[in-house]
Amino acid sequence: MARKTVNMIDTFSEFKDLKNIDRITLMNVMEESFRNVLAKMFGTDKNFDVIINPDKGDFEIYRNREVVADDELENPNTEVSLSDARKIDEDYQIGEEFTDNVDFLSFGRRAILNLRQTLSSKILDLQKDGVYSKYSEMVGTVVSCELYQIWKKEMLLLDEEGNELYLPKSEQIPSDFYRKGDNVKAVIVLVENTNNNPKIIVSRISPVFLERLFELEIPEIQEGLITIKKVVRIPGERAKVAVESYDDRIDPVGACVGIKGSRIHGIVRELRNENIDVINYTTNPSLYIQRALSPAKITSIRINEESKKAEVFVRPEEVSIAIGRGGTNIKLAGQLTGYVLDVFRDIEDEEIEDIYIDEFNDEIEQWVIDTLKSIGCDTAKSVLAIPKEELMSRADLEEETVDDVIKILNAEFEIE
Repeated sequence: MARKTVNMIDTFSEFKDLKNIDRITLMNVMEESFRNVLAKMFGTDKNFDVIINPDKGDFEIYRNREVVADDELENPNTEVSLSDARKIDEDYQIGEEFTDNVDFLSFGRRAILNLRQTLSSKILDLQKDGVYSKYSEMVGTVVSCELYQIWKKEMLLLDEEGNELYLPKSEQIPSDFYRKGDNVKAVIVLVENTNNNPKIIVSRISPVFLERLFELEIPEIQEGLITIKKVVRIPGERAKVAVESYDDRIDPVGACVGIKGSRIHGIVRELRNENIDVINYTTNPSLYIQRALSPAKITSIRINEESKKAEVFVRPEEVSIAIGRGGTNIKLAGQLTGYVLDVFRDIEDEEIEDIYIDEFNDEIEQWVIDTLKSIGCDTAKSVLAIPKEELMSRADLEEETVDDVIKILNAEFEIE
């Protein structure tokens, strides 16, 4: 019987090792599990002493009962008759406490099964609590996990301990492509706990992911010599990162990019060739906007601090560069600086005034005007400054529509 007891404890120890539960916690859970089973069998466990011996890997259970007269015995679990007590020791008297060892395994297979189920349930709850606590403290941390399963709306990842993490489709870079068994790098963004079932959500499109990659790859950021002020992204397309150095001897942009892009190359590759602009942060809003709109060259800026708007003037050939493909450059520059940016063609001939495109709504349909404004073309000359083919592509307009618009605008300036 003792051999069976040791085997049962060994099984629990193996379970403990697999679930990374410390020794003391396991002993407490085992005692609680025994008490739950005893309470179910006898109505109470208060008169039982459960002793777990982790060093020997066994346990002992003792039951304490009051000695009563033979004709007064009512509850055999809490009382023992005087005659039965004196079979063990003739010196027992009525009212004394009688303690005997309980052979748990003699309660039968059902009791043992009940014990195992109770213990397994408590161990599982402890494991879930541990996972939730661990990953709640890791929000904002980059992890590298194995891709275990691919579903339509999300991917299931497993960490080194077999814990499940989820990468939703909405948190994947559009050009991401993985196969089962691949290692996936992402940042933990959310840890949910519904009905004690923790769910860990990771992301590859979060600006925090890019920020953490910089921290991992750039020693000066790890050492605190360079600080990341802000990160904005259009995942898989373009990103802008504002950095600042508190040491005048360190060029923050150069340190992040590295010689011939050596330091940033790994980050770009991880983000599926996302174009990353590293910008030297400044508290001067005009200079900050100018740097944020790089690689476009700005000729002048008018800033309205109250409305947080800025009018940016560039040479005609720089308009498309400032706006960027699909408006990405101006959009990210605005997010980075906190200003609403409008790009205008710098008019060299002061005598020829520009005209806001809204004034042509009697000749050009409003939806076409709205489309042109969405790509940064707020004035007639800002539209005319863009080649026809590029205008068709960026605004996604038919050639006939673009021809009509150009004809109407040229007529205003009497251009053949």
